[in-house]
Amino acid sequence: MKYLLLLAFIGISAFGQSVPRTVYIFPMAGGLDQYLAQWLTRDHAMQVVTDAKLADTVLTDRLGEQFEQRMAEIHPKDDKKDKKTDADAPTHPPFRSSMGRGTVFLVDAKSREVLWSDYEKAPGSNESGKLNREAERIAKKLMVSNSK
Repeated sequence: MKYLLLLAFIGISAFGQSVPRTVYIFPMAGGLDQYLAQWLTRDHAMQVVTDAKLADTVLTDRLGEQFEQRMAEIHPKDDKKDKKTDADAPTHPPFRSSMGRGTVFLVDAKSREVLWSDYEKAPGSNESGKLNREAERIAKKLMVSNSK
């Protein structure tokens, strides 16, 4: 039995698999966040944390100004490194997403880089069974993408 555990540990290490990343899940439309937390922890896809400051990544169904403000509260950027002049300002408008139905984004908590996203057609209602199935599909896709 001890040898099997040792072999499993070596096998995981050899293939570069690491401990699941920590993720904070922002509140989502219809309570989808609750179902996602259940599936991600059940399948050990990621370690879900309840304190956003402890998370390596965040899952959200909305990007935009409100998301950026919340992220700045959680992980403030270093002003010395991130000071920009007007010349450095982007010439294009910032990304905005007002519809929170169907697309889920996995975002690096510090860099704000979108690491992964998926679109699942949102269920026609907020019925728990439908939300649970949607969350299961999203969690399984996230597990597949993390294993590559």
